[in-house]
Parts: sequence; structure tokens; C-alpha cells
Amino acid sequence: MRVSVDLQPELGLSVTEAARRAQIVSTTIATIAELGYRKATFARIKERAGLSSTRIIGYHFGTKAGLIQAVVTTVLGIKEKFLLERAAGTTDRAEMLRAHIETEVAFLRDCPECVRVLREVTANAGDPDGWHPAGPMLKDLQAGQFERLLRQGQQEGAFGTFSPPVMARTIAQAIDGAAEAYAADPSLDLDAYAAELVTLFVRATAR
Repeated sequence: MRVSVDLQPELGLSVTEAARRAQIVSTTIATIAELGYRKATFARIKERAGLSSTRIIGYHFGTKAGLIQAVVTTVLGIKEKFLLERAAGTTDRAEMLRAHIETEVAFLRDCPECVRVLREVTANAGDPDGWHPAGPMLKDLQAGQFERLLRQGQQEGAFGTFSPPVMARTIAQAIDGAAEAYAADPSLDLDAYAAELVTLFVRATAR
């Protein structure tokens, strides 16, 4: 799926400026996904976006860190929308856990550009010119979402006794394992993989 960046003008930006920012972010996402983080230079983004100068990128984002921040924020927004559209509609905590695991795994298949971008940014968190909060934030975000769900479920009596931080990190690492397996073998049946994870973790968290 090709990533489409929604045109939502920020405060103080004209429609034209917002469109240009969206174009640059979209091009950067595609470039990182295709060529990798380190090859996504301003010069290459300028060329692929059809811009007249790299100064246009600097005008809108200031530095590489500013551009990467916009890219990460955009990709996380796409992922959040994807998850909400597929996991919404239930207040049952066990069903929410099931849906969240299934949609996290489905995201690997349906939004491969976003997945590659997040992995590339995380892998290059030490880039001195990059957006430094990105690495720690991306590593903790997924586990944090599961931890909140598990804590709420325990408080409501929907789940059994276990450590939410340990269980959440274990689930997140299992999903990372699915991502690695799918990257190595694109023919992998992700629906079946997700079903196995759901069975495992629904049992592990049951009362």
C-alpha cells in the first residue's frame, strides 16, 4: 500500500504550504522505505519530489531532525488510524486484546512502507542529525499500548494475575518476531501467524 499523507493545513500554513509539506513527507517516507534511512538525503528527496532546491525542505522542516519528526508523526498517525478502524467497536478487554494483536500483525502486510520506515528510524536512532526521541519512543510505544490495555483489563477483572509490563513487552516482542519472519518470507500466512499469537496470549492473560 502506497502511503498517502492527508492534507491537513497546520496553524498559520496556507493550503499551498501544507500541500508542499505533505508532498515532502510522503516522498521521504517512500524514499526511506525503498532505499533505507541513510540514503534518504535532502538531495535525493529533492530529486524524487521534483523540487528545485533542497532549501525548500529546509524552509518547511528546518533540519533533518525536523523532517524525521514529521515523518514519524505521520506514520504513527497512519498506524493509529489503521488500528482504530479495525479494533474499535468493543469494550470487552479480551476481545480488544485479540483485535489489537490481529491488527498489529495485519499492519505488517497492509502497510509495508510504514513498517519499513519505523524499523529504519529505530535502527538509525544514533544518527547525530536525526530526531533523537524517535528511537526510545518507537521502542516503548507498542508495549506501552498493550500495557495500558492489560492494566485496565486486570482492574476490571477481565484478565488474570500477571505483570502487565512483562506481558506487554512479551506481546510486543512476539509481534516484532512476526515482522522479522514476514520480512524473511513474504509468503508467510500472517493471518495464521496472528491466530497463533492470539491463542497464546488470550490463554496467558485469562482469569
